[in-house]
Amino acid sequence: MLLLDLFITFVKIGLFSFGGGYVMIPLIREEIINTKGWLSETVFLDVIAIAEMTPGPIAINSATFVGFQVAGFWGAVVSTLGVITPSIILILISAKFLQKYYHKVQIKNFFAGVRPAVIGLILSAGIVIAQSAVVDLKGLFIAVLVLIIMIVKQPHPILMILVSGVLGLILY
Repeated sequence: MLLLDLFITFVKIGLFSFGGGYVMIPLIREEIINTKGWLSETVFLDVIAIAEMTPGPIAINSATFVGFQVAGFWGAVVSTLGVITPSIILILISAKFLQKYYHKVQIKNFFAGVRPAVIGLILSAGIVIAQSAVVDLKGLFIAVLVLIIMIVKQPHPILMILVSGVLGLILY
């Protein structure tokens, strides 16, 4: 029953997460912490951190890690299948539709309206994570420093993760 619940939960998350993995974070958080109570806020933040650091799409990594935390190996499998199933179905359907109708103004206007919503969802995920992850002035310093460096210099994200880890070792 738990495996089916994991699958259905991640199908729902995958179905309503238009715009990529970061858009899914608020939905995953709501379902996993608030609705289902499967993980604590702290464990969820660890899952997101691991999902961001490992290769591959954050949505799939998050689903895999959450599923593993909740129900072990098979939880990881069914959560991953759940989160990718809507995408596979929607891509197959929309590819045919867009091939035929993409030149229509209404379709272009639809996507023009969706893009700002995606940015809002990504910002929402960032704020939710920041509220839990930045718990003191040292953490705030690291977060602001990384943000400024990323905007100004645009280094590779892995470099910033390593620098942040070193700062954590030094400051804490």
